[in-house]
Amino acid sequence: MLTATFRRAIAVSAGVAIFMAASADFSAAQAQDSNVVVIKNFMFSPMSLTIKAGSTVTWKNLDGEPHTVANDAGLFRSGALDQNDTYQFQFDKPGVYKVFCAIHPYMKETITVQ
Repeated sequence: MLTATFRRAIAVSAGVAIFMAASADFSAAQAQDSNVVVIKNFMFSPMSLTIKAGSTVTWKNLDGEPHTVANDAGLFRSGALDQNDTYQFQFDKPGVYKVFCAIHPYMKETITVQ
């Protein structure tokens, strides 16, 4: 019969292993699709991104609060994104695009298109 301490140690070890595997999968997904912007903790991450003309950027809201993705020049604006919702925009022309959340305007990022 296993002691409570030993069972607890096994459970903690299994939990750590699952967390590490999930983290590795998330990192690998981000590395494969470098044009993904994560919205989390009321921030865009990364806060600046450089891409080639013709590239599509995908924003994914991981917060429990809704957010939007809007361009200060009015070129694009998403509807409210709930948790795990995504929004995509294809940047065809070179330039510097200022992006913000219309619900929380202090949330900002810059997309540079070359």
